[in-house]
Amino acid sequence: MKLGAGCMWRLLLLSLLAVAVAAAHGEQPEDLSDDGDDMDLNEEELRALTGEDEDEATVIDDEEYGEKSEKGPGETETDSSVSFQVTYKTPVPTGEVYFAETFDDGSLDRWQLSKTMKEDADEEIAKYDGKWAVEQLKENKVPGDLGLVLKSRAKHHAIAAPLVKPFVFQDEPLVVQYEVNFQDGIDCGGAYIKLLSDTGSLNLEQFHDRTPYTIMFGPDKCGEDYKLHFIFRHKNPLNKDMEEKHAKRADVDLKKFYTDKKTHLYTLVLNPDNSYEMFIDQSSVSRGSLLQDVVPPVNPPKEIDDPHDSKPDDWDERAKIPDPEAEKPDDWDEDAPAKVEDPDAVKPEGWLDDELEFVADPNAEKPEDWDEEMDGEWEAPQIPNPACETAPGCGEWKRPMINNPQYKGKWKAPLVDNSNYQGVWKPRKIQNPDYFEDLQPFRMTPFKALGLELWSMTSDIYFDNFIITSQKEVADRWASDSWGLKKLVASANEPGILAQLTMAAEERPWLWVIYILTVGLPVGLAVLFCWPKKVEEDYVYKKTDLPGADLEEEEEDEEEAADEDKAAEAADEAAAAAAATEGEMEDNEEGGEDNLEGGDEGEEEEEEEEEENKSSERTLEEEDGLKEEAEVPEESQKQVRKRRVRKD
Repeated sequence: MKLGAGCMWRLLLLSLLAVAVAAAHGEQPEDLSDDGDDMDLNEEELRALTGEDEDEATVIDDEEYGEKSEKGPGETETDSSVSFQVTYKTPVPTGEVYFAETFDDGSLDRWQLSKTMKEDADEEIAKYDGKWAVEQLKENKVPGDLGLVLKSRAKHHAIAAPLVKPFVFQDEPLVVQYEVNFQDGIDCGGAYIKLLSDTGSLNLEQFHDRTPYTIMFGPDKCGEDYKLHFIFRHKNPLNKDMEEKHAKRADVDLKKFYTDKKTHLYTLVLNPDNSYEMFIDQSSVSRGSLLQDVVPPVNPPKEIDDPHDSKPDDWDERAKIPDPEAEKPDDWDEDAPAKVEDPDAVKPEGWLDDELEFVADPNAEKPEDWDEEMDGEWEAPQIPNPACETAPGCGEWKRPMINNPQYKGKWKAPLVDNSNYQGVWKPRKIQNPDYFEDLQPFRMTPFKALGLELWSMTSDIYFDNFIITSQKEVADRWASDSWGLKKLVASANEPGILAQLTMAAEERPWLWVIYILTVGLPVGLAVLFCWPKKVEEDYVYKKTDLPGADLEEEEEDEEEAADEDKAAEAADEAAAAAAATEGEMEDNEEGGEDNLEGGDEGEEEEEEEEEENKSSERTLEEEDGLKEEAEVPEESQKQVRKRRVRKD
């Protein structure tokens, strides 16, 4: 059996696809050079990542460690069974920064815990008594890398640190970046930061929810609402009031960043041209303009509705009104019921009018602890009447109700266009007395400290590697030296594709249906379209056996043909002998006429010779026919025989 070329190509394509998917998910994590390319690492940074002076974060195969190969001076020792080795070094900013914190020294010396209380809250929960700690990650640890961890659940937390120098919004961009890991997931709480305004009276010990800030940025979640905040406070140039402006929501689904228990990198970039962009893991999730994409808008409208304008009493906003000329028809009965008894209904035979539908249970007994003074007179519970089980019904029979064909309901006049319709009333517009135009909202209030003021129902929220700078390249290099290693280790420790699919199906059992269809459908189609079939050459030219009756008839035909051939030969011989005898008799009786009839006898002799020649030719033709019968197929022998008999 053979497979079609198309089927072979399909099977080959499916095989290659399966191998590619397995290789993509089953291979070990990318080497540092590939990851470095993604994060714009140069050769010096890659060498720094693979140095040997600090502890190493390694990911190894299941096999036992092999012997370490010897390296020359200054080279990193490697293990033959280790898929890759990374060395963590505390990142150092490569350019001018206003704030940078790694927590790798294990202390919070530069940070100040709040010692105040939250306003407008009960005294029991108003204190900022939530605990902070400097720890490693619970999972995917990078030895030597520490971070700030929120340790308390359902408590208020407040901690802040001053900048190296205040940031003033002038001609340079603002870049804010830090890492967050919801190690235990997140039920309700935030992980955002506040850039505290330089008001001249800022006291970090009194940091609380009402402390003035310039920008609030970071993730926040409660229920199923996943947010990435970017809020800035704008000063009204007329009355000097501060008003919060909220950027539009992110363009992507943020749920996975809160649930996958991985370290994610959050970046905010503000430009002097009033544009902004937010990144998660160095991928843009939202961008816009401070003038157009914030709510409420920075600049108020030029015109507003006149607050003193009111709708006139005779203003008609009705587009349709009941037809004043319409009248209710005389036969319209508004009192007719919607349902009436069916006049054609007949009580079923065997209906038990005198039997109750429910009767007291004869087997029920009053409980021993029944107190008639407290519980009242005891009554047996009701059960369906056994006598009604075989009957069509019990009790008083009532006709079923049907829709009343005469019911029309309350009459209403049809609606017509209102000739007095004046449209929907709107108040007139007037000039906005509070109008102003600020074309440079980027120039916000300077800030001089970074703080975290949080309340969360989940503990162990991990923060790390804060940086505030004016150059995006500096923040990217900082990320490559810190967050890049965490990402690499987390990718190496991820389970295989089958384990991931299984875990996903455990959370969502309906995924098993998708898996079965995904695997079974291609296999079923391959079997359906590519299963080898019988080729027609196997049976087109196959001979069929003749039935037994046909064989007997064939033999009888052959015998009859042989008898006919013999009879024909005997007739030819008899004719030749008769001709010879007749010639002799004519010679004896008409001897004297030999001379006269000599010519006729010569002609007769020639005719006899011609007949003998024809007879011999027929004999040769019959022999040739027998030979042809032996060569032709059995199915055509009968036709040849009949043709030969007709010729004879």
